Amino acid sequence: MKLWNRNICLTSPTAIMVIVILLFSTIVLANVWPEEIEEIKETPPTNNEETQMWIPTKEDIAYQDSMFTIIQNTQNDVTDIKEDIVHILERLDYEDGTYDSIRYVKGGPIDKRRN
Repeated sequence: MKLWNRNICLTSPTAIMVIVILLFSTIVLANVWPEEIEEIKETPPTNNEETQMWIPTKEDIAYQDSMFTIIQNTQNDVTDIKEDIVHILERLDYEDGTYDSIRYVKGGPIDKRRN
């Protein structure tokens, strides 16, 4: 009996069923299999220095102040940009339903500058 000399068709209903069952059982086993949980054990501090709170130095405070200033300036810039966008959008829409960034009126100041 030759085991390796068979014609195997992967698109036959039996082969597809075997592949689906293997895939499904692998997914089920992967979800059910218990994972090892690693417990973290805290060791008590050995000396007094490890139990004291961190006290910031002058350099630390200066760094934090500079970060606050940078964040505040960025927030102000974003606010300015939002106001500029609103101003631009208001310039684009007119009450009569037309829209443009510059309203062209024949004989107006833009027409006079063009000619």
